Parts: sequence; structure tokens; C-alpha cells
Amino acid sequence: MAFDIAVKRVYETPGQADGQRVLVDRIWPRGVAKKDAALTLWLKEIAPSDALRKWFGHEPARWAEFQKRYRGELDANEKTVAQLRAMLGRGKVTLLYGAPDEAHNNAVALAGYLRAHT
Repeated sequence: MAFDIAVKRVYETPGQADGQRVLVDRIWPRGVAKKDAALTLWLKEIAPSDALRKWFGHEPARWAEFQKRYRGELDANEKTVAQLRAMLGRGKVTLLYGAPDEAHNNAVALAGYLRAHT
């Protein structure tokens, strides 16, 4: 079964097509009011560790290694990954993130991980 996963910046306007909206950052994004985020869930436990997040620093040159290390953290975080998979079993999930880089962020890495582990 293929999951219906989307990735979107939390700063973008929520839409009906988003389905369940899950913020996957450990830190709340600046300038976003909780009511405006229209979240189904803030799943900060699925975000990369502080050490990994700081090491990565959104440096595209570290992207491949970041994904490898983050996959290792996700493999060790079975309970939280299972919680997100259960949500995916109920319909579309949009993974929300705050980083300005739309190609190199933890939500993109997480979506890839979930698609590869279905």
C-alpha cells in the first residue's frame, strides 16, 4: 500500500487537500501562531535529534549523510514512526516543516523514509 504523503512549509496557507497536517520539527517555527498552523498534530519526537539538526545546518553538501543518519534515528524510533504510519493508514498526511530550503529538510527526508518503508 502506497501512502499519500505531501510535504509543505508550515508558512504556506493550509488547504483542504492537505489532509492531516503534522508538524515534524522539534522547534516551533517563528512567526506562526498555533491557531494559524491548523495542525492535526505536532510530532516533535519524530524530528532529528538536536545534535543531528545542528550538525546538518541545512548544508546541501551534507544532505546525503544527513539522510543516512536520520534514517538511523528513525529506525530506532519505532513507536513514533508507527504513530505516523497509523495516521497515514487513515488518509493523506502533509508533513510540515519550517526550514527555508524546500529540497533539503527533515520533512523531505522523512517522507522518503516512509515511502521506502511501506
